[in-house]
Amino acid sequence: MCGIVAYSGSRNALPVLLGGLKKLEYRGYDSSGIALNDNGQITIRKRQGKVSELISMLDSDSTLEQATCGIAHTRWATHGPPTTENAHPHAGGKGDLALVHNGIIENHRSLREKLTAAGYVFCSETDTEVLAHLVDLHHKGKLIDAVISALREVEGTFGIAAMSRHEPGVLVVARRGSPIVLGLGREETIIASDASAIIKHTRQAIYLDDNDIALIQGNDVEIQALDAGPVSRPTSQIDWSSNAAKKGGYEHYMLKEIFEQPEAIRNTLRGRLDRNRGNALLSGLNLSPRELSELHRVLIVGCGTSMNAGLVGEYAIEDFAGVLAEVEQAAEFRYRNPIVKPSDLVVAISQSGETADTLAAVREAIDKGALVSGLVNTVGSTIARETGRGVYLHAGPEISVASTKAFTCQVSVLLMMALKFARSRRMSRDAGCRFVEEIEAIPSLVEQVLEQNDNIAKVAERYVEQSSAFFIGRGYLYPVALEGALKLKEISYIHAEGYHAAELKHGPIALLDENVPVIALCNEGPGKDKTLGNVAECQARKSRVLGIVTQGDQEAIAALDDHIVVPASPPHTSVIPSTVALQLLSYHIARLKGCSIGQPRNLAKSVTVE
Repeated sequence: MCGIVAYSGSRNALPVLLGGLKKLEYRGYDSSGIALNDNGQITIRKRQGKVSELISMLDSDSTLEQATCGIAHTRWATHGPPTTENAHPHAGGKGDLALVHNGIIENHRSLREKLTAAGYVFCSETDTEVLAHLVDLHHKGKLIDAVISALREVEGTFGIAAMSRHEPGVLVVARRGSPIVLGLGREETIIASDASAIIKHTRQAIYLDDNDIALIQGNDVEIQALDAGPVSRPTSQIDWSSNAAKKGGYEHYMLKEIFEQPEAIRNTLRGRLDRNRGNALLSGLNLSPRELSELHRVLIVGCGTSMNAGLVGEYAIEDFAGVLAEVEQAAEFRYRNPIVKPSDLVVAISQSGETADTLAAVREAIDKGALVSGLVNTVGSTIARETGRGVYLHAGPEISVASTKAFTCQVSVLLMMALKFARSRRMSRDAGCRFVEEIEAIPSLVEQVLEQNDNIAKVAERYVEQSSAFFIGRGYLYPVALEGALKLKEISYIHAEGYHAAELKHGPIALLDENVPVIALCNEGPGKDKTLGNVAECQARKSRVLGIVTQGDQEAIAALDDHIVVPASPPHTSVIPSTVALQLLSYHIARLKGCSIGQPRNLAKSVTVE
């Protein structure tokens, strides 16, 4: 993986491809490259490093300015280190075709042995070059037939774009487990792994399903399934503009998206709260009150930030609805043969809607007969389509690799789900109305935290030189500790661990000293006194403690070395302003360290491989 762009049309392909690669830089990558088909001659240029280095290399190459068909790629290393040789595109055979690929070819070793025996010479360590040569091996006539034959031998996941010098203007694209979107323009088609690369040119898009293969020439698009012949896929309207994916004057996308959170949360809540009846209107769940009342268990699956949000949902659903709720690491779900019943609702959380592990969990849950719902941000994503029910976040595009507004919007939706489930059981109308008011107040709570940005930046100055940190919390604030630690390590490269505050005495406290600060969630609410006891234990080991405290709580402030204030709110909604405070803290520490906040090393935005 990481990013694919391809073009077939009537204009110069090069600027379209390079512009698309620039739009995909946020996903994280280590090399980039392009291949152009100009009147039966394929030219490949690629380079380790940033897209800007590839562009500099191409500036002096005027021979590429006439091609009207091409493919391009940004690579995040899986098989083989980040080198120019391992960068995409890869040529097949003697250069008769070129191919780019996201995903993992799991049987690449046996295929490599077969191809080596057939006389193919490999120039890279990648599984992608194996696929390029395999297509060449089958290339006796039409390129699409060769791709189909090759993919029938492949085990694993792929999103690919390929072209042959014998068919100028023709692209063949396919997907299984790795997204491909076709942007439909006037006399042209722009293909990408992410809609952000095509939105400048068109908002009309077709999202390929797994095992779809498309033959594209200009604006002619023919789609067939690998084993089922021609198929028709609906055209979708991309519901955000190219301006939404710009920095808007902020230094980094992450800071912009942190400050977008009040509006993003309002968009998530808009039209979904019924003040009169004290209920949530989540029609996308497609569950009647009777079906809701008969749910035995809610099983939440996700990875990383999405799993942390799921933990908040677990607490809220059990507290308010009295429904058994559990959170599962999506990567383990299908491999441990989980017990899933038809009376269970499985909620799959994924910002992109393409996370490979979460998608695999969805399919396992469907196979076991459960009700399955998606909670995603990306309209038309695979999880959204395969679940057929769920809730879109409507948070707008999230460009920063480190997730911010997706998390707070996920938590907002999970609180609404808890409300809806609760109202189908024992929660009264009056209690529901109070819950609605608490949820509606969340954007204002976030705005109050954002007003402290400058103060939080000053606090961050005292933690820049640290190489390790602990985050602790209890109850609803335990997932906040996990998410806070994740943000700090993602963008500042400081080793950070999130713990339940009670776990400190069960091993981690051995690591505390003056060089290991502790960030403690000390908000007013159940467990605060015990957390302050943990703070004293940390300080007794000479650790400096920074606390998140409720406004006006002088007791907590006096017990801490540093503090960040958040507005008073109930425990279940205090999660969001507290998380935003830690997002700003992590951002400013990373900024002061001079880290690459927009593109953290080794990370990819959408993890489409297991």
